[in-house]
Amino acid sequence: MTMVQTRVSLIHVTILLALLAGTVLPYGAAAQEVRAVTLLKELEVKGRAPKTGYDRALFGPPWFDVDRNGCDTRNDILARDLVVFNYLEGRKGCIIAEGVLTDPYSGERIDFRRGPVTSLELQIDHVVSLSNAWQTGAFAWSEATRLSFANDPLNLLAVKGSLNTEKGDGDAATWLPPRKSYRCQFVARQIAVKSAYGLWVTRAERNSMRRILERCPDQRVPTR
Repeated sequence: MTMVQTRVSLIHVTILLALLAGTVLPYGAAAQEVRAVTLLKELEVKGRAPKTGYDRALFGPPWFDVDRNGCDTRNDILARDLVVFNYLEGRKGCIIAEGVLTDPYSGERIDFRRGPVTSLELQIDHVVSLSNAWQTGAFAWSEATRLSFANDPLNLLAVKGSLNTEKGDGDAATWLPPRKSYRCQFVARQIAVKSAYGLWVTRAERNSMRRILERCPDQRVPTR
């Protein structure tokens, strides 16, 4: 067994133990049918912690098969979010070969086709970016919790690749979807994620979220 395989096996064991202990995939109030404006009031407001020490690798291997269903997280999310799709032949019904997405951030139709270049046109966005999470509390998490966060469907959306790149690690104070009709859902999902994982918001971020939700005071947070 290689060092990489050994590390992956240890991560699996860590996750399973943490799940049994109730320390991974925390639900909290965000798992309930509550209004986003109500949950927003419960989030702690603080300044961003330094980005010092942040590294993508601290959140585990990209698109790890956390739920042990035999498919990596990227393909799980594609199967959830694409309107229609086909699997790549001979790959155990896991790898999406092509499909159609209605991009939530722009409302555009995206015809996805798997390939070294075409795959970049559709990406999986961490609604609360890993870098933002690091600066709002994730720096203190265990390895298992960070791996869980990076692969949590609650925090993942298939979106137009260029908009995912444009968003970067921005929060609601610095970036919102160009499709205005989706902004309430977008902010509600960020609030749900931050509540579930005990992350805080900056004052500017909270104020932006509050302004958006003034247009949709009954917006509910999504649940797993």
